[in-house]
Amino acid sequence: QLQLVESGGGLVQPGGSLTLSCAASGFTLGLYTGGWFRQAPGKEREFVACASSIGRVAFYADSVRGRFTISRDKSQDTMSLQMNSLEPEDTAVYFCAARFSCSPSFQERPHYWGQGTQVTVSA
Repeated sequence: QLQLVESGGGLVQPGGSLTLSCAASGFTLGLYTGGWFRQAPGKEREFVACASSIGRVAFYADSVRGRFTISRDKSQDTMSLQMNSLEPEDTAVYFCAARFSCSPSFQERPHYWGQGTQVTVSA
């Protein structure tokens, strides 16, 4: 079964940090562009960040640039999203995704999705 599994979500205070991780089952994550999307209550799913298969090229949504960092671990075949200076507006379900074309202005619908992990930023 081909799937992505996220971990690391939770409750954090404003200004705090969290790291999300993503691992693949049934395929090699490192072969593809990977990234993160999020969906807040009552809103559409939106792009957060993406990185090329070896992680040398990365793009970010304007709302998270400078606060979030996407990285790839080739040895572990995983992908992470380091989130700093979190704001209440970052509260959402975060989805790991893989195998899609990604640029600052366009993101193809990914072939693979995770089930999502909840991130809540609240005092």
